[in-house]
Amino acid sequence: MLKRIFFSLLILAVLAGCGPTVTPTPTATLLPTATVPPPVPTASETSMPSATPLPSQTPTPALPTATPLPTYPPAGYGPTNFPADVNPLTGLQVANPDLLNRRPIVIKVENLPRGDRPQFGLTQADVVYEYYTEQGSTRFAAVFYGLDAKQVGPIRSARLFDINVVQMYKGVFAFGYAYADTLSAIFNTDFSNRLLLEGSSTSSFFSRFQPDSVNYLMADTTLLPDVLKNKKIDNTKQRLDGLVFNQTAPAGGSPATQVFVRYSAAIYNRWDFDTTTGKYLRFVDNADDPNRNNEVYIQLTDRANSQPITADNVVMVFVDHQYVVKTATTEVLNMKLLGQGKAYVARDGQLFAVKWKRAKTSDVMTFVNADGTPFALKPGQTWIEVMGTSSAFTDLKNGAFRFSWLTP
Repeated sequence: MLKRIFFSLLILAVLAGCGPTVTPTPTATLLPTATVPPPVPTASETSMPSATPLPSQTPTPALPTATPLPTYPPAGYGPTNFPADVNPLTGLQVANPDLLNRRPIVIKVENLPRGDRPQFGLTQADVVYEYYTEQGSTRFAAVFYGLDAKQVGPIRSARLFDINVVQMYKGVFAFGYAYADTLSAIFNTDFSNRLLLEGSSTSSFFSRFQPDSVNYLMADTTLLPDVLKNKKIDNTKQRLDGLVFNQTAPAGGSPATQVFVRYSAAIYNRWDFDTTTGKYLRFVDNADDPNRNNEVYIQLTDRANSQPITADNVVMVFVDHQYVVKTATTEVLNMKLLGQGKAYVARDGQLFAVKWKRAKTSDVMTFVNADGTPFALKPGQTWIEVMGTSSAFTDLKNGAFRFSWLTP
């Protein structure tokens, strides 16, 4: 009984600290796809859309980006013994090694409604997870470590899957709110003392941005250290070993110039390999496609710096999904990213069939070949598309592959 009373007082205290400016975003209030703004004509599914950036709201100068070491070791880096100035999440040398002497921060970023795109700050993240939430939507869990971002958002509510991400990176977790039972689960984790919600004690980290009268919750990661110090949250360097990086692509891949990932009629994206940069460019849905015959894409940029959203590695992981709640208006899914499972990695214009592995909650998810040897990611940013174990994989031929999330 005392534990239940204590927990209730804890929840009331957190919500009270958020102040009157907080606007909770419970699961059941997601905008239906019918309210999505009308499509803007663009290229078809099989052609390369124009690379014209989306209009930005008060663009800021581009932040410095991490670059590969001048002479990358032929043996690569990882899974352990990373040099003090090499990011274990990207395999890249960082401009400011002091940033690696802290915890990563995981920030929840929205993906719908389309009118709130493009998002802010995603080009500065080391790793971005995209996963299904409910009613055809997805959200992002963006991990910031080797770079800071002055603007990250729009920030939205948490889901149960985020527990996996925060635990594996031993991170600080910034989010907008959560469905009541999800919030309860988060407050019962081993990182409950590393949660950041909008309130008086976090006012320097969170801010409200109102372009065109839209109220976005935003974050500035450069201001995080002082907030953590004032809140007495441990921000010391954590063990983040496990990943392997090499500039040279492994043998055995299949040509992959396009990777399609479809979550629903409202959310689908395409990754196009750009031979000039050696990166995959992200193109996203620009209209609903309920009949699966008219996917309309537009290139995604970062509204904070007008740079295109790219990835050096695009990883599709097949993870078991279980419904906690499923009604006509509410979906709550839980995905436990533990053990191992099927995965595919797209890097350097090739697709590789691998496995993902994570033995303990404190482990970073890693990737191995069929024989169990480590699979080397390309140094740089990684986007992880979370598929279900029942998801479909289709070889479309001519270097194109499609991954389709299916209801578990």
